[in-house]
This record gives sequence, C-alpha cells and structure tokens, in this order.
Amino acid sequence: MRVLRHYSNIPADLRGCTVVIGNFDGVHRGHQAVIGRAAEIARKSDTPLIAMTFEPHPRHYFKPDTTPFRLTPFRAKVTQIDALGVDAMLVVAFNRRFSQITADEFVDDVLVAGLGAKNVVVGYDFTFGRDRGGDTEFLSAKAPTKNFEFTTVQPVATADAVIYSSTAIRNHLTGGKPGHAAALLGRPFEIEGRVVQGDQIGRTIGFPTANLLLGDYIHPAFGIYAVRVGIDAGGEIEWHDAAANFGTRPTVGGTRPLLEPHIFDFSGDLYGQRIRVAFIEYIRPEVHYDSIEKMTVQIENDCEVARRILKTRAAGAA
Repeated sequence: MRVLRHYSNIPADLRGCTVVIGNFDGVHRGHQAVIGRAAEIARKSDTPLIAMTFEPHPRHYFKPDTTPFRLTPFRAKVTQIDALGVDAMLVVAFNRRFSQITADEFVDDVLVAGLGAKNVVVGYDFTFGRDRGGDTEFLSAKAPTKNFEFTTVQPVATADAVIYSSTAIRNHLTGGKPGHAAALLGRPFEIEGRVVQGDQIGRTIGFPTANLLLGDYIHPAFGIYAVRVGIDAGGEIEWHDAAANFGTRPTVGGTRPLLEPHIFDFSGDLYGQRIRVAFIEYIRPEVHYDSIEKMTVQIENDCEVARRILKTRAAGAA
C-alpha cells in the first residue's frame, strides 16, 4: 500500500479512483464495512482504491489539550488499513488551512481536481468542510454535477443492535472490558510502542517487564490484564503470552501511567525495540500494597490467572 501525503500530486495511475473517506480511528468492524463496500465498487468499476484520512485527528486539532483518545494512532492505523487491501492511503494534514476550506472547496479541489474521483464512499455520519458544512446529503446532491458516483454506507450493528463505533469501543476500554472492545473492533485492542527503560524493580523480584508509554493512545482502565505481546522475528510477528499492569504503580511510588507486560518464559533483551501488546482480558484493578513482598505474591497469582485465561484462547493476538 502506498502512503500519499497530499491530494494535489496524486500519481497518474491512482487518479480516477474510488475514494473512501473517514477518520477511521480504530478501523473497527463499522469502518471495515465502509472500506469493504468501497472495495466492491472499485472492483466493479475497475478503479484503484484510495482510503483518505486525516492527521492529526480533527478532534485533537480543535482540542489539543484533550485527554488521549486514539484507538489507532497513525502508525497503527496504517497497519490496519493496509491489511484491508487498499491500493493507497491518502493522509491529509489537518491543519488551520485545511480546517477552513468549505464543503464546496473540498468537493472541487480535493475530490474532483485532486483525485479525479469516479466513486466516493463514506459512512452515514460523515461530515466535512468548515463548520461541518457538508454531509452525505450534500455529497449526494453534488455527485451528478461533478461526474462521480456517491455511496453512503448505513450503520452496521451487532446482533444486539449495538452500532459499531469508536466511542463505544473507547467506553469499553476505559470500563475494563477489552473483550467487548475486541468484539466491536474485530480483533483485540492493541498498543504498539518502543520499549523504554524502567526502574527495573520487576527484574529484582523475578518478573521483568517490557515497559511502554502510551503516547496518543487512549488509556484503558488501570489494572492487570492477560495480554499477548507481539515481537518482530525477522519480519514476522511472534506472539507470546503475558500478564501486564497498566497504571501508575503506587506501591513503588510511580506517578505516570506505564504499560508493563511480563512475558512468560522469555529472556530476550527488548530495550529499544517496537512491540505490540494485545489486550485479551481484564483481571483486576491496580491497588497499593503495604510491601513489595505482598505485591510479589499477588503478581504470582495474577500470572497464573493470565496463563489460565490465555490457554483458553487461540494462539496469536486474536
């Protein structure tokens, strides 16, 4: 998949495309349905498929001090969209200039002049342009005059009538329900990051951890999780069972949130490497212990619980 950075210099072989547009935070089952419908249209019309998205997320642009909320920061979103088989991902810089373009300018300058779009596909709740001046009705009216076909994909829901949405997934994660989040995502929620140096207390008590800062990722509920850790092994990801603490580590005087997976039966050096941590199940909240000894006993118990949980799940992140 090619990653493009501006709509004004689209390669000739990608012009005349089918373009599917959205923030796609999470690339959840609802997003997958929208992109899947666009892929069908692209195949039938023999056009290349471009997924158009925005960075930073518009919510972050308009409220830069907001609490971290991303399900898939840029790198993770590229990975997930690439897996859906699109030809290119157009990443539009959401800055002051772009935030001020009107809905008409978006159609004329981006879709028509920039992409030469033959087909435009969006989800039912898509809005765009200054002051959200454009929506699906606007695009439907513009399509015949601008020589493109327009498709709106209606909401997709679970058997219990829960609409797949990024907001619902965030609520499940902050509520300590990673399994519910996975059902909406279509895969376990993951955090990808580079292993950083910790205080190495885990190593001294027999439970070394690979520590990650979450950056722009949403903060799941503090506590202990059964997780799987993905480590690059010559271009392939190898998944290892693990237990992880996410929180501030009050027993040892911690202050900043840190994700600390302890990988079972693993002795390699991961400092500086990028790893993936897939959240499988929430075990318990984070608590403060009176002593390191009491904390160590509880960690042993948590690891046993995590091992039992993970034995019942298929190998790999999913």
